Amino acid sequence: MEMQASSRFAVESGDLSSKFDDDGKKKRTGTLMTASAHIITAVIGSGVLSLSWALAQLGWIAGIIALLTFSLITLFTSVLLTNGYRSPDPITGRRNYNYIEVVKNNLGGIKYKLCGIAQYSNLVGICIGYTITAAISMAAVKRSNCFHKNGHEAGCHTSNSSYMIILGVIEIILSQISNFHDLSGLSYIAAVMSFTYASIGIGLSIAEIAEGRYGRTSITGTTVGVDVATSSQKVWNSLLAIGNIAFAYSYSTVLIAIQDTLKSSPPENVVMKKACIIGVSIISVFYVLCGALGYAAFGNRAPGNFLTGFGFYEPYWLVDIANICIVIHLVGAYQVFSQPVYQLVEDWCKSRWPESDFIVKEHQIVLPFVGIYNMNSFRCLWRTVFVIFTTLIAMLFPVFNSVLGLIGASSFWPLTVYFPIEMHISQAKIRSFSLNWFWLKMLSWACFIITVVAIVASIQGIITDVSHYQPFKSVS
Repeated sequence: MEMQASSRFAVESGDLSSKFDDDGKKKRTGTLMTASAHIITAVIGSGVLSLSWALAQLGWIAGIIALLTFSLITLFTSVLLTNGYRSPDPITGRRNYNYIEVVKNNLGGIKYKLCGIAQYSNLVGICIGYTITAAISMAAVKRSNCFHKNGHEAGCHTSNSSYMIILGVIEIILSQISNFHDLSGLSYIAAVMSFTYASIGIGLSIAEIAEGRYGRTSITGTTVGVDVATSSQKVWNSLLAIGNIAFAYSYSTVLIAIQDTLKSSPPENVVMKKACIIGVSIISVFYVLCGALGYAAFGNRAPGNFLTGFGFYEPYWLVDIANICIVIHLVGAYQVFSQPVYQLVEDWCKSRWPESDFIVKEHQIVLPFVGIYNMNSFRCLWRTVFVIFTTLIAMLFPVFNSVLGLIGASSFWPLTVYFPIEMHISQAKIRSFSLNWFWLKMLSWACFIITVVAIVASIQGIITDVSHYQPFKSVS
């Protein structure tokens, strides 16, 4: 508040108005196009890899409806969330810089604490999921070359655990980057990689269809007794597919951070609403293409990950490029999603033990070709421990679709639906039991039920899949 007050004085005096915004921070320069681009690059990620499998479980009708429904729900709640960037007034109110701050200033109390638990649990889960996915892609490169050399019927089994350890070492090194702002270069590279591997997947699917090597599809998806053994397995897989679709659309936790980059004129919430419409619309088209073309190419036997499940064998070098892009993207994305967790713990420890040299003191180290690096002993230890923890959990539960489904389902209702709706009701002062209040609550409860059943299905999938693994000896 003091910073905002001092900046307002400066603006009123006319000497700094062209350099700083009303909160004392450097003037923001974001536009509609940059915000739309940020949304697209934030959403399109490893979730796209499972969409063809999701459509195979649900079929053409339910699959496409699910994709479009999640798209519309995400768009609607995102538009509601844009009004929370400033509070209490969405245009002239005080800025909120992140998702938790929005919830705190609009809802407060226990809801703010529950939001923190949901958000940070989701971030840790994403880091675990990205470790699993990146390791599978690293193993897939080796397997692809093995299949090319020895034929498609060769075993070519490869342990994922060794690749997870390699990834862990890389992430430990990268995690020593001190703050989020220093990750911009890594984020840009990751964004390019995500578009590259998704586009390669679409291209390979089109090539399969054009050459007549498409799979058997149906309106209702997988057939009991043919593609799946029992009707209960069909139901579990369908619910798990819903969790995978929810994971693919999730971006609510970064929406406020994107909005915080926008210029203050025109009003941020007005521009951000338009950016959400543009971004989610483009993403929806991209996802329908990936899911539909992948399903058309592989049919009801679509693999859980359409770039590592080896529906595509040739050209092997292009499959390798796609999987290398996945690895590069997820290495960078891991850092983006882990930084808030790092910062939370480090800020709390600094406030709790402000006199501790171990926690507070920075040591300057000269690194060749890099320059001066500020090393903090606690930061180095804590971030290393976090990476080791996520790597060990990934090695214990090395399953792709079930983990993605659990992450997507568990975060969808609280972060994408519940909090945006509750904040809108509070901010717009919607009267209890009015028509608007009633249908917003119905939407929230419907999404809650979907989340619960998808979580149950994901846990069942993890238990089933892990029963076939020996810990730390998972095989692709």
